[in-house]
Amino acid sequence: MSAMAKHLVVGIDGSSASAAAAVWAGEEAAAVGADVLLLNVWQPPTGDTQVSPTPDILRLCEEEQLRVAAAKLIARNPRLDVGMEQVTGTPATALVDAATAGDEIVLGSRRLGRIAGYLYGSVGLHVVAHSDCPVVLVRAPGSRPGGAGAGVVLALDLDRPSEALTAFAFEEASARGAALRVVYVWDVRGLYGYGGPMTDRQEAARMRHERGRELALFIEPWRAAFADVEVTADVVAGPVTDCLVKAGQDCALLVAGRRRRHLPVGVRIGPVTHAVVHHAPCPVAVVPHD
Repeated sequence: MSAMAKHLVVGIDGSSASAAAAVWAGEEAAAVGADVLLLNVWQPPTGDTQVSPTPDILRLCEEEQLRVAAAKLIARNPRLDVGMEQVTGTPATALVDAATAGDEIVLGSRRLGRIAGYLYGSVGLHVVAHSDCPVVLVRAPGSRPGGAGAGVVLALDLDRPSEALTAFAFEEASARGAALRVVYVWDVRGLYGYGGPMTDRQEAARMRHERGRELALFIEPWRAAFADVEVTADVVAGPVTDCLVKAGQDCALLVAGRRRRHLPVGVRIGPVTHAVVHHAPCPVAVVPHD
């Protein structure tokens, strides 16, 4: 089983979304005994074009954003260890390089609308796809569902369960003193097509019951290892993405996995995780695993 992150690296760009990410990281760090690194990536203007204010003044303004964010975190929790760093380079690459496998990266998002969901541009998706550590995507202020006492939801692929993913979810729930709901989505039509077991209700019920038994057996040793965590395990029937987005309506954190793919080019995080990242209303933790 994995250990909780010791360092939370937060991308700070002056937006309200990054401010929300910093607040989330401060609460997380206080809960798990970690420290926070606020990271600003400065990209100097290219070419010979003269701009006003000057590039150096712009850089200092972004540096000031780090100090403001750090002061707010320390005001909320004076015992929190908060570091600040400004680096020059490409934001996506700098964020990935700043975190080791034992860290956690926290990024903010902006909301597109009630139906469209949330936006992660090339930077956020690149970080999710290439980071060797968990990446938490935090919604902008006012869009977080779940309040005090809200639980953690683990999206589990029962056919290819991950120890790293499961450990992360249990550790998060334990650190927060929160309940954990483990969800396996049984998409009958996605697995078997429209002419599958739904044509025989007894057979469909039997298969769903068998999946539930497998889920209970998988979770049993984790229950024993985390006796302080209240755990429920559900087999939910329906389209995978829709069910997971619905599961995130009232939770404090939705935990999903990403299989490591060492691709020379491109961004691949899997269609389900990609959809959850954009549409789940709660913070989403994407955990890489083999």
